[in-house]
Amino acid sequence: MGHTLLCVLSLFLLNTLFYGKAEEPEPKASLTADKTVIPAGGSVTLTCSVDGSDDWKYYGFRRDSHSAADPVRDVRAHGVMVVTEGGFYHCIGGRGDPEFFTQNSEEVHIQKTVYSRVTVTLQPSSSLIYSGEKITVRCEIQGGGDTGWTYEWRTTSSNNPPSHSEYTISRAAESHSGDYSCRGRRDYSLTEWSQVMRLTVSRSKPTATLTADRTVLPAGGRVTLTCSVDRSYSWKYDWFRRTSVSSEAETVGDTDQPNTVITQGGVYTCRGRRGQPEFFTQESSKVTIKETVSSRVTVTLQPNWSQIYSGEKITVSCEIQGGDTGWTYEWKTNSSFKPSNQHEYRISSASSSHSGDYMCRGRMKSAQHNITKWSDSVKLTVYDKKPRPVLTVSPSWLSPGASVTLKCEVELPSAGWRFYWYKAVPDGSQRSYRYELLPGSSSGTEQDSYIVLGQTHTAGYVCKAGRGDPVIYTETSELKFVWSGDVRPSASLTVSPDRVQHFTSDSVSLSCEGNSTEWRVRRFDESKYLSHCSDFGIITGSTCNIYSYGPSNAVYWCESGSGEFSNTVNITLQNYYTHGIILLSPVRPVTEGESVTLGCKLRTEQHLSSVFFYQNDKLIQNDSRVELNISAVSQSDEGFYKCQSSGRVSAQSWMSVKAVPRPESSSFPVLLIVGPVCGIVLIVLLLLFFRYRNSTGGCDGAEESSDYVNVNPDSAKGP
Repeated sequence: MGHTLLCVLSLFLLNTLFYGKAEEPEPKASLTADKTVIPAGGSVTLTCSVDGSDDWKYYGFRRDSHSAADPVRDVRAHGVMVVTEGGFYHCIGGRGDPEFFTQNSEEVHIQKTVYSRVTVTLQPSSSLIYSGEKITVRCEIQGGGDTGWTYEWRTTSSNNPPSHSEYTISRAAESHSGDYSCRGRRDYSLTEWSQVMRLTVSRSKPTATLTADRTVLPAGGRVTLTCSVDRSYSWKYDWFRRTSVSSEAETVGDTDQPNTVITQGGVYTCRGRRGQPEFFTQESSKVTIKETVSSRVTVTLQPNWSQIYSGEKITVSCEIQGGDTGWTYEWKTNSSFKPSNQHEYRISSASSSHSGDYMCRGRMKSAQHNITKWSDSVKLTVYDKKPRPVLTVSPSWLSPGASVTLKCEVELPSAGWRFYWYKAVPDGSQRSYRYELLPGSSSGTEQDSYIVLGQTHTAGYVCKAGRGDPVIYTETSELKFVWSGDVRPSASLTVSPDRVQHFTSDSVSLSCEGNSTEWRVRRFDESKYLSHCSDFGIITGSTCNIYSYGPSNAVYWCESGSGEFSNTVNITLQNYYTHGIILLSPVRPVTEGESVTLGCKLRTEQHLSSVFFYQNDKLIQNDSRVELNISAVSQSDEGFYKCQSSGRVSAQSWMSVKAVPRPESSSFPVLLIVGPVCGIVLIVLLLLFFRYRNSTGGCDGAEESSDYVNVNPDSAKGP
């Protein structure tokens, strides 16, 4: 068929040469395409036509830029050609015999999409470029070679790149910001558009950021510094060090990596650089790397007490081994107050808000990056509530003339206390006490104990403690008593009926006698409650008639308006219905050598047939007698007694035996010399003398601000 077409063309040309032009214009074919670009793997449809005529045959031709036209093999009816190759296409029409041909149609350029991958690259390879940098935007066709291509660019920026593979921008500006894509064209081949590359040009010059994995360089250790420029790449880094914030910077290195390791303290900065010519970022903020020195640091408290109370004056000090000059100080604390950069933190009046852990370290004034390690922490605890000391007295029941030991203990033990001792003196106008300092305690004592020598009567005591300058005092301790059953003419208490145990239904009266016209009866019961006669009885002059069904065990005594204390008695009240038996024993101490009779009483008043008696829980009488008679009491008879009858057992009560002073041994040879009769007379006279002297004597007084006092008498042991 190719030879036929050549013959047709040859005849057409000869006819033109020998016969000249036709009298009428020759028709011209027209070639149209449904699209001018063949998609990858697709085709394009071309249609050839001659206007106004029928019965035409159509012939198609293709050429590329380097060859002559070749006929298209497959031309379908109505001049339709489906092509899959790019090139330059035209057509002609022919009819009749001999065949008449039209003029050539206009050429149609058909391009074919090729599979070569196209990318847009940026140098430097960062999507964020800074104003003034030199950059190159490049279109790269993978596998298509570097020659023969022309390039097309698409961009949203206000600057259009030339039709070259590279677009070099010597000084980037914001107007270059935008999306860039490209494709290649060569002859009738065309690549697809590349993916979009977004270019952002920032007006501001970037600032490098410097960070450190730690800011304190340990002795013999190292620190890693990291320099970065936000959201950008391709940087190299310069590193600078200063010995102080105001000193000149020295270059300590340049690296391709953003990290560097240092072994010296100092003030460090960095910057980034890239491109050719080089573009520099602004220098980073300063990072101070502190270098640890070996000086030992400690925090001390003055005074060095484990507990501090509100209002006390204290000093927290930071001490650096090897000298106190040339340093500034840093403090770290979780208290509400942060100390200044001085080595001492003085607190003139402490409060709980100062409580916390305190640490410090030093920094050399001459080299601010040289620092010490942090000291160990010291805990400061400040108590808003003042402590209340606990007072104990020993013994609680007194043998006349014996010594009494007072001991004052602060609730939370701590150093520095001085102790103040007071006796309680009854206040005649009120139901309370005033306190008077004991001898030798006006300035306080370093010892927490105080001995009262030769105490002969009931007395009350309190204590308190103080320390510091100015002195901060504790609360006053609770009032504590030392009890004495010894009777003195100046102040005495009698009980009617004269026994320790009573039924609650009994009428019991307490009478005060002595050198005063104003008396009051006081009671301290087993619930540690100090009360007045009006709380548990009826007052008639100097007599208190008990009506209370209160605590079963209590001690009672009389106080005078002039400050006198009487003897103390122990009284036990037994409920009439629940306790059917009581022991009949004397209230006051029994003098050694006297006789005493102990009995037992049933609440029904019925006659007792036999009674068992016990001393210190040991059975001492179990015959038919109903009383226990001791003809001459001795010290061995002192103790707890109880009785048992008709299957009931009484409560036990203490019977106290008062010793009789013995004459000195030097008098006995004299007795032997004067003879047996005179000796007996002298012995009787001496006994009477010592008994009379022991029955006389004075008493002191005591105080309290409230009737509710926590005192712990040995309530089971009587006078």
